[in-house]
Amino acid sequence: MPMAINLTKNNFKVSGVDLSAANLEEAEANGITPVGSIKEACSNVDFVVTCLTKKHDILGAHLDADGVLASVQPNTVVMDASTVTPMVVREIGEHAEEKGIVFCDSPLGGGGVWAAKRGALVFMVGAKNEEHFEKAKVCLAGMGNKFFHCGPVGNGQAVKISHNLTLAIHMIASAEGMVLGEKLGIDPLVLMQILQVSTAANPCNGIYNPRPGNYPDSAASRNYERGFKTDLMKKDLSLAIEAAEYIGANVDIAKKAHDFYDQVSAAGYGDKDFGYVYQYILKDFKI
Repeated sequence: MPMAINLTKNNFKVSGVDLSAANLEEAEANGITPVGSIKEACSNVDFVVTCLTKKHDILGAHLDADGVLASVQPNTVVMDASTVTPMVVREIGEHAEEKGIVFCDSPLGGGGVWAAKRGALVFMVGAKNEEHFEKAKVCLAGMGNKFFHCGPVGNGQAVKISHNLTLAIHMIASAEGMVLGEKLGIDPLVLMQILQVSTAANPCNGIYNPRPGNYPDSAASRNYERGFKTDLMKKDLSLAIEAAEYIGANVDIAKKAHDFYDQVSAAGYGDKDFGYVYQYILKDFKI
């Protein structure tokens, strides 16, 4: 929603389709034209942006008979901002090229909802060539402020799943460090300030800080709501592990992190921001 709203603020005429009636109502209230189907959303447009969660939905949205690739005109720029394995978007890219459609995988990062609202997203773009990248950037600039051409289609996703693997591990390490320091008697705010400017610095010691109250804009400070769900992080780690197995890479630490998030999810906190691992560690911490 923040991405679509920022497109309207940057003078794009935006229409959108969503399964949620409430989302469509909110979209209309923010200057976005709600439509009833992918086909309708993709008719007579210059750009299409998709952002979905599951492999099946991403493939269906693009490849079904009334999907994106069947509904747009040749030379339309289609950008998928989902997170999936490189193999999935390369399959979509092959179909798009056959139809003369410009397709780029354009996953995003930079700070989640916080960055999306501020138009400060980072886009990691897989594009056939520099010309396709520049065409996609025209639209992406309505939602973000940093853009990287990572190579051919699929490479954007390769960067994104590598990014989320790193972030997932950082969160667990940062949460353990925060709990340990506090239990040893360190003021948690002082600890965070030191970690932010030391060699342990990472976003989980800043805008993603998992301890409630440490960082006012973090999901932790709003009961771990409206952040990046634990279940989504678990899903993204699964994608990274799948890709690693495909190429024969060793990601043992990522597998342990996946198991940890799986425990948090099984305990009933899958809808909470992934920083909820702090509470999970705090509950069982003994010193």
